[in-house]
Amino acid sequence: MAEMAKAGEETDEVRERLEVYVGKQMSPGALAPDPVNRPMIRHWVDALDDRNPVYEDEAFAASTRHGGLVAPPAMLQAWTMPRPKIEGIAERGGAPDEMAYDNPIIALDEAGYVGTLATNSELEFDRYLRPGDHLEITTEVESISNRKKTSLGKGYFLTWITTYRSAGEVVGRQLFRVFKFDPSTIGAAS
Repeated sequence: MAEMAKAGEETDEVRERLEVYVGKQMSPGALAPDPVNRPMIRHWVDALDDRNPVYEDEAFAASTRHGGLVAPPAMLQAWTMPRPKIEGIAERGGAPDEMAYDNPIIALDEAGYVGTLATNSELEFDRYLRPGDHLEITTEVESISNRKKTSLGKGYFLTWITTYRSAGEVVGRQLFRVFKFDPSTIGAAS
Protein backbone atom coordinates (compact mmCIF):
# COMPACT_ATOMS: atom_id res chain seq x y z
CA MET A 1 0.00 0.00 0.00
CA ALA A 2 1.35 3.39 -0.99
CA GLU A 3 2.54 5.53 1.86
CA MET A 4 1.56 9.15 2.00
CA ALA A 5 4.05 11.28 0.11
CA LYS A 6 6.00 13.82 2.11
CA ALA A 7 5.17 17.43 1.38
CA GLY A 8 6.27 18.23 -2.18
CA GLU A 9 7.20 14.61 -3.04
CA GLU A 10 5.46 12.50 -5.61
CA THR A 11 4.29 9.00 -4.72
CA ASP A 12 5.82 6.43 -7.10
CA GLU A 13 3.45 3.48 -7.15
CA VAL A 14 5.40 1.76 -9.93
CA ARG A 15 8.58 1.76 -7.82
CA GLU A 16 6.65 0.48 -4.80
CA ARG A 17 5.38 -2.47 -6.88
CA LEU A 18 8.93 -3.21 -8.07
CA GLU A 19 10.29 -3.64 -4.53
CA VAL A 20 9.04 -7.25 -4.41
CA TYR A 21 11.69 -8.24 -6.99
CA VAL A 22 14.77 -6.99 -5.15
CA GLY A 23 16.83 -9.90 -3.79
CA LYS A 24 14.79 -12.48 -5.73
CA GLN A 25 15.62 -14.69 -8.68
CA MET A 26 15.06 -12.80 -11.92
CA SER A 27 14.61 -15.95 -13.98
CA PRO A 28 14.88 -19.68 -13.57
CA GLY A 29 18.44 -21.00 -13.43
CA ALA A 30 19.85 -22.24 -16.73
CA LEU A 31 22.43 -24.69 -18.00
CA ALA A 32 24.73 -23.51 -20.82
CA PRO A 33 23.82 -25.04 -24.19
CA ASP A 34 27.35 -26.49 -24.51
CA PRO A 35 30.37 -27.09 -22.30
CA VAL A 36 33.43 -24.85 -22.66
CA ASN A 37 35.08 -26.09 -25.85
CA ARG A 38 38.09 -25.49 -28.08
CA PRO A 39 36.21 -24.55 -31.29
CA MET A 40 34.40 -21.67 -29.54
CA ILE A 41 37.66 -20.57 -27.91
CA ARG A 42 39.29 -20.60 -31.36
CA HIS A 43 36.46 -18.46 -32.81
CA TRP A 44 36.82 -15.96 -29.96
CA VAL A 45 40.61 -15.82 -30.31
CA ASP A 46 40.30 -15.28 -34.08
CA ALA A 47 37.55 -12.64 -33.77
CA LEU A 48 39.46 -10.62 -31.17
CA ASP A 49 42.95 -11.46 -32.44
CA ASP A 50 43.92 -12.52 -28.91
CA ARG A 51 46.85 -14.84 -29.56
CA ASN A 52 47.68 -15.74 -25.96
CA PRO A 53 49.06 -19.29 -26.39
CA VAL A 54 47.49 -20.46 -23.10
CA TYR A 55 44.17 -20.56 -25.02
CA GLU A 56 45.31 -22.80 -27.91
CA ASP A 57 48.80 -24.27 -27.48
CA GLU A 58 48.49 -27.37 -25.27
CA ALA A 59 52.23 -27.79 -24.68
CA PHE A 60 52.68 -24.14 -23.73
CA ALA A 61 49.55 -24.09 -21.55
CA ALA A 62 50.72 -27.23 -19.72
CA SER A 63 53.95 -25.45 -18.77
CA THR A 64 52.11 -22.50 -17.17
CA ARG A 65 50.49 -22.07 -13.76
CA HIS A 66 47.25 -23.20 -15.43
CA GLY A 67 48.61 -26.67 -16.18
CA GLY A 68 46.55 -26.85 -19.37
CA LEU A 69 44.36 -24.95 -21.80
CA VAL A 70 42.01 -22.29 -20.47
CA ALA A 71 39.34 -20.08 -22.03
CA PRO A 72 39.69 -16.30 -22.26
CA PRO A 73 38.06 -14.93 -19.08
CA ALA A 74 35.92 -12.43 -20.99
CA MET A 75 34.08 -15.38 -22.60
CA LEU A 76 32.30 -16.06 -19.29
CA GLN A 77 28.91 -14.81 -20.46
CA ALA A 78 29.28 -16.24 -23.99
CA TRP A 79 29.06 -19.85 -22.74
CA THR A 80 25.59 -19.39 -21.28
CA MET A 81 23.91 -17.31 -23.97
CA PRO A 82 20.77 -19.12 -25.11
CA ARG A 83 20.20 -19.93 -28.75
CA PRO A 84 17.95 -17.15 -30.03
CA LYS A 85 14.52 -17.57 -31.52
CA ILE A 86 14.90 -15.08 -34.40
CA GLU A 87 11.20 -14.76 -35.20
CA GLY A 88 9.77 -11.90 -33.13
CA ILE A 89 13.15 -10.81 -31.70
CA ALA A 90 12.54 -7.12 -32.55
CA GLU A 91 9.18 -7.19 -30.78
CA ARG A 92 10.90 -8.68 -27.71
CA GLY A 93 13.40 -5.80 -27.62
CA GLY A 94 16.24 -8.09 -28.69
CA ALA A 95 15.56 -10.75 -26.04
CA PRO A 96 16.54 -14.15 -27.46
CA ASP A 97 13.35 -15.83 -26.28
CA GLU A 98 9.99 -15.10 -24.67
CA MET A 99 10.12 -14.23 -20.97
CA ALA A 100 7.37 -16.38 -19.54
CA TYR A 101 8.16 -15.72 -15.87
CA ASP A 102 7.42 -12.85 -13.54
CA ASN A 103 10.31 -10.40 -13.37
CA PRO A 104 10.88 -6.63 -13.17
CA ILE A 105 11.55 -6.23 -16.90
CA ILE A 106 8.07 -7.47 -17.74
CA ALA A 107 6.56 -5.39 -14.90
CA LEU A 108 8.27 -2.25 -16.23
CA ASP A 109 7.21 -2.99 -19.82
CA GLU A 110 3.61 -3.38 -18.64
CA ALA A 111 3.85 -0.03 -16.81
CA GLY A 112 4.93 1.71 -20.05
CA TYR A 113 8.70 1.67 -19.46
CA VAL A 114 9.37 -0.17 -22.74
CA GLY A 115 12.65 1.48 -23.72
CA THR A 116 15.80 -0.40 -22.71
CA LEU A 117 19.34 0.92 -22.63
CA ALA A 118 22.19 -1.23 -21.33
CA THR A 119 24.31 1.07 -19.19
CA ASN A 120 27.11 -1.07 -17.79
CA SER A 121 28.40 -4.56 -17.10
CA GLU A 122 31.07 -5.69 -14.66
CA LEU A 123 32.65 -9.13 -14.74
CA GLU A 124 34.36 -10.86 -11.81
CA PHE A 125 36.38 -14.03 -12.36
CA ASP A 126 37.06 -16.54 -9.57
CA ARG A 127 38.99 -18.92 -11.82
CA TYR A 128 39.78 -19.59 -15.45
CA LEU A 129 37.45 -21.92 -17.30
CA ARG A 130 38.77 -25.09 -18.89
CA PRO A 131 37.48 -27.09 -21.81
CA GLY A 132 34.80 -29.42 -20.45
CA ASP A 133 33.47 -27.04 -17.76
CA HIS A 134 29.69 -26.92 -18.17
CA LEU A 135 28.31 -23.71 -16.71
CA GLU A 136 25.02 -23.09 -15.01
CA ILE A 137 23.73 -19.68 -14.02
CA THR A 138 21.42 -18.07 -11.51
CA THR A 139 20.33 -14.45 -11.79
CA GLU A 140 19.16 -12.29 -8.89
CA VAL A 141 17.83 -8.73 -8.90
CA GLU A 142 20.30 -6.63 -6.93
CA SER A 143 18.57 -3.25 -7.03
CA ILE A 144 16.01 -1.02 -8.71
CA SER A 145 16.53 2.72 -8.47
CA ASN A 146 13.96 5.33 -7.69
CA ARG A 147 12.49 6.85 -10.83
CA LYS A 148 14.99 9.08 -12.62
CA LYS A 149 14.52 11.77 -15.23
CA THR A 150 17.05 11.63 -18.08
CA SER A 151 17.30 12.92 -21.64
CA LEU A 152 15.71 9.62 -22.72
CA GLY A 153 12.72 10.17 -20.46
CA LYS A 154 11.68 8.95 -17.03
CA GLY A 155 12.72 5.49 -15.94
CA TYR A 156 14.44 3.12 -13.57
CA PHE A 157 17.91 1.65 -13.38
CA LEU A 158 17.58 -2.12 -12.92
CA THR A 159 20.63 -4.07 -11.75
CA TRP A 160 21.00 -7.85 -11.59
CA ILE A 161 23.83 -10.23 -10.75
CA THR A 162 24.38 -13.46 -12.62
CA THR A 163 26.41 -16.11 -10.80
CA TYR A 164 28.25 -18.67 -12.93
CA ARG A 165 28.98 -22.14 -11.57
CA SER A 166 30.70 -25.26 -12.88
CA ALA A 167 29.92 -28.49 -11.02
CA GLY A 168 28.53 -26.35 -8.18
CA GLU A 169 31.70 -24.23 -7.83
CA VAL A 170 31.32 -20.48 -8.35
CA VAL A 171 33.63 -19.48 -11.21
CA GLY A 172 32.51 -15.90 -11.77
CA ARG A 173 29.83 -13.22 -11.55
CA GLN A 174 28.43 -10.53 -13.78
CA LEU A 175 26.71 -7.36 -12.65
CA PHE A 176 24.49 -5.99 -15.43
CA ARG A 177 22.54 -2.74 -15.36
CA VAL A 178 19.93 -1.39 -17.75
CA PHE A 179 17.85 1.77 -17.83
CA LYS A 180 14.17 0.96 -18.49
CA PHE A 181 12.45 4.14 -19.62
CA ASP A 182 9.16 5.46 -20.93
CA PRO A 183 9.90 7.01 -24.37
CA SER A 184 6.70 9.07 -24.17
CA THR A 185 8.23 11.10 -21.31
CA ILE A 186 11.14 12.56 -23.32
CA GLY A 187 11.27 16.23 -22.43
CA ALA A 188 8.51 15.88 -19.80
CA ALA A 189 8.67 18.10 -16.75
CA SER A 190 9.86 16.40 -13.58
